[in-house]
Amino acid sequence: MNLQGNPLVDRVRSWLQNEPALPLPGGGDTLGRWRALARMGAEDLALAKVLEAHHDAIAILHELGKPALAAPHGRDVPLHAVWAAEGPACTLRVDERGRLDGDKPWCSGASLVDAALVTVRGPRGTALYRVDTGQWTALSEQQWHAPGMTMIPSTTVHFSRVTAEPVGGPDAYLDRPGFWHGGAGVAAVWYGAAVALAERMRPWCADGLRARLLGEVDLILPPAAALLRELAGAIDAAPDNSFQEDVIRVRSVVERAASRVLDLAGRALGPAPMCLEPDHAQRWADLAVFIRQSHADKDWAWLGAARSRQEAPWTL
Repeated sequence: MNLQGNPLVDRVRSWLQNEPALPLPGGGDTLGRWRALARMGAEDLALAKVLEAHHDAIAILHELGKPALAAPHGRDVPLHAVWAAEGPACTLRVDERGRLDGDKPWCSGASLVDAALVTVRGPRGTALYRVDTGQWTALSEQQWHAPGMTMIPSTTVHFSRVTAEPVGGPDAYLDRPGFWHGGAGVAAVWYGAAVALAERMRPWCADGLRARLLGEVDLILPPAAALLRELAGAIDAAPDNSFQEDVIRVRSVVERAASRVLDLAGRALGPAPMCLEPDHAQRWADLAVFIRQSHADKDWAWLGAARSRQEAPWTL
């Protein structure tokens, strides 16, 4: 899908003109960063998908000591992406001359961005490379069937003898604390979208059974917000700590909250908004797809195993 001419392009560029940078994770205002990401999620999840990846890329480059691409005089801020999906469909490799060959799945914004940070697995670990626009080919035969995230589908990208710039050493991308801090930022996007759905419920849920449904929303969103605020403060106080366990917990709690809000919004409002209100319908469909970026039961199993080895893990 070619996103040139897509209205999302203008919206992304307009947002970046008004807010070109966010506070860096661990830089003293991580909560401010996550609040900005939540605003994006509440506004439009396709917009948030592109912008969250861009700001994550800027943070990665900063942490690994590489400057971001400078904006040419009078031109827009160069838009970055992060393509780190692995698995059987990923055949991307680097040759002895540092050129990339193969396919990379789940590449969001391939026809939109100016540069991408791309992970490549090799015998020495996972390496990260920066590739400028025009150095890849989106595989157009791959169709996006989901009704959610239709404005920014994630396609497979093909690289053929592409010269790329290494960013950090082997496993530097994965080993840095910011790898986990960025994962919590994605949860802030989910949270913002869930809040937007809850706000659509609020005027219609003043009494009766609908009020009970809104009451359940109030039982799940504030605790998720509290965990995000607590974790943001902890990261700012100790930015060299990855807080892996806390990030996994926050992501899981926010994912469960967002999933429940999707259900409660449908119960409270019925089918009419999902059928007749384009913004609400798109947000509902987009969030259902976006939260599947969570590792779900795998993360819960990891947390459970960690708790089983800890004495009195839930002492107040």
